[in-house]
Amino acid sequence: MRHWRLAEVDTPNGVRSPVVLHSQDGEERVVLIELAAGDALGEHGVKEAALLLVVSGSVRVEAGDESVDAGAGELFRFDPDERRSVTSDGGARVLLTLAPWPGEGHYRGSPDVSASASSA
Repeated sequence: MRHWRLAEVDTPNGVRSPVVLHSQDGEERVVLIELAAGDALGEHGVKEAALLLVVSGSVRVEAGDESVDAGAGELFRFDPDERRSVTSDGGARVLLTLAPWPGEGHYRGSPDVSASASSA
C-alpha cells in the first residue's frame, strides 16, 4: 500500500509544478498540480480519460459550452481528447488521474502504445 497526505506533498517552486505521485504503464498516472493565484492550465486535451479532483482552493473548469466554479472535494471526468481549461483566481491544488496510461496515441508517431511505453 502507498499513501499520500495531499496537503503535505511538496511541489517544486509551489507554482503549477506537477508532481507525479504514481505512474504505471497499462494502468494510470496520478499527478498533483498546484496552481498559484491567477494561474491557469490553458485549453488542452489528453489521449487518456481524465479525472480532476479539487483538493484545496477553488478553480473554474471550462469544457465545451460549460463552465463550473468548483471548490475542494469536487470531481470532474473528461473523455479522451476532450478539450478543457482550468483557472484559479485564488490558488488551488488539484489531483489529475489519467487512465489508461498511456492512452492510445499519447506518444506521437507510434501507433503501438505498448511499444512506445516500453521505450519511454
